[in-house]
Amino acid sequence: MKPFTKKVVEIIADIPMGKVMTYGQIAKIAGSPRAARQVVRVLHSLSEKYQLPWHRVLNSKGCIGLTGEHGQLQRRMLEEEGVLFQQNGSVPLIECGYEPLHLMGENE
Repeated sequence: MKPFTKKVVEIIADIPMGKVMTYGQIAKIAGSPRAARQVVRVLHSLSEKYQLPWHRVLNSKGCIGLTGEHGQLQRRMLEEEGVLFQQNGSVPLIECGYEPLHLMGENE
């Protein structure tokens, strides 16, 4: 596994219940600030294998990027963890966002 991919998996695995992170935030902490799409690919291909809490990762606006049943499942899973959604369908990132301080700056 490449170092970036390994770091992404570690970061996502550490997101606590009731908290969320964005694809871009994860990419930045993993050492590649412009690799948000790569984070999406990692989630898509490795979530099941590593039992990642994929539902805790949102887009930069705090919204669910998935549509249809998968998007509904993601929202339901987040709500079950106590994550509140605003009227526009987004999650308030300031309140519900996770900042893994122990990982910040490791790649800078």
